[in-house]
Amino acid sequence: MKLLGISSRIDHPEYGKGVVTNVTSQHYWVTFIDKGLETIDLDSEFEVIEAAYDDVDTVSFFDIESSLVDILKKWSDVSEIVPIADKFKGGKIILQPADESLKPYELPIDKFFHKITMVRDRLRVMEQRINSSELDEQGKIDLQQYITRIYGSLTSFNILFKSKSHNFVGQSSK
Repeated sequence: MKLLGISSRIDHPEYGKGVVTNVTSQHYWVTFIDKGLETIDLDSEFEVIEAAYDDVDTVSFFDIESSLVDILKKWSDVSEIVPIADKFKGGKIILQPADESLKPYELPIDKFFHKITMVRDRLRVMEQRINSSELDEQGKIDLQQYITRIYGSLTSFNILFKSKSHNFVGQSSK
């Protein structure tokens, strides 16, 4: 039995149609249309739709995954996991009205933090879309400066981030 190479197309009785994305000594790693990534034994029963052997450049699953992550970051609003500062985990925000007869509003700080990071991520997507748009250069610069000022308005929330690398950065005063 000759091993299939990366990019071979198969039809598996349980998982359906898929493409071989990696080959190990015991398994094929196959990305199936309906089931996502699955590993199947080399001697599993499946139909070969299109075989690829030695003439294919081998690409590791890591390379494919890295490329997919880069594409998703560039073209969607999928956000990275940003940790909240330890001292705020499990805390809450209390908004106390000046009128003592009114009930304060409490919000779990983790939920608030998630909303803040979503704002940041959506601003990043907006920046990418502006940069890839057909606006003239001056229009792009004007919108970028506006977004930078928005980031500056959000710097008060930097205290919530565990890592300074996730902080909002506005326009410098230089």
